[in-house]
Amino acid sequence: MRSPNRTTRTTRTTQPRRTASLVRDSSLVWLAGGIVGVSFGAVSVAGGLPVWVPVAMSLVVYAGSAQFSAVAVLFAGGGPLAAAATGLLLNTRTAAFGLAVADLLGPGRATRLLGAHLVTDETVAFALAQPDPARRRAAFWISGLGLFAAWNVGVAAGALAGGTLGDTAHYGLDAAFPAVLVALVLPALRKDTGVRRAALLGAAIALAVTPAVPAGVPVLLSLCALVVVRR
Repeated sequence: MRSPNRTTRTTRTTQPRRTASLVRDSSLVWLAGGIVGVSFGAVSVAGGLPVWVPVAMSLVVYAGSAQFSAVAVLFAGGGPLAAAATGLLLNTRTAAFGLAVADLLGPGRATRLLGAHLVTDETVAFALAQPDPARRRAAFWISGLGLFAAWNVGVAAGALAGGTLGDTAHYGLDAAFPAVLVALVLPALRKDTGVRRAALLGAAIALAVTPAVPAGVPVLLSLCALVVVRR
């Protein structure tokens, strides 16, 4: 019969190792988030926005692609309402992500509210890639909190640097997040035929509609692949 004390010691030893492993694995996501955050802060200030605007937006809104799109609308002459509507439209995809990780957030209204604020493409992909519920829950919170911190630090640094960085598009920073996402979803694509079918169909839908719809909408339409494959 196994001693309860031995089980407790094993659990206490395993948890720090698991945490260290998740921190190590998610550090690449944090790095990518910080790099793209620098780009967003620099682009916003170089376009004429005060430093506090991208910083406050990143803390309150915290949605990378939606923030870029909202700022693009403002620079194109659109008003605050049009920018907000664009951001809301692009962020509707996180509703599906929220359903996927709802059981990972834990009890309590405050905890679930904070968890909902941390839902991003990268955090959800990293959490769902883990093999068991306990590790998925830990991965969500470690990745989510770390990415939130890295993103906001990057945005603040980019905003303070302002136009001194020049055109950040020349650095290819926009490729950081897609590369990380591909790395995160590869294990699921290898293991599950249904996931591969949904991913391929979703990619085909997104590519087909890209020339005809605004930026961000192809990602939303690609979710239709989930319904088709499920049926």
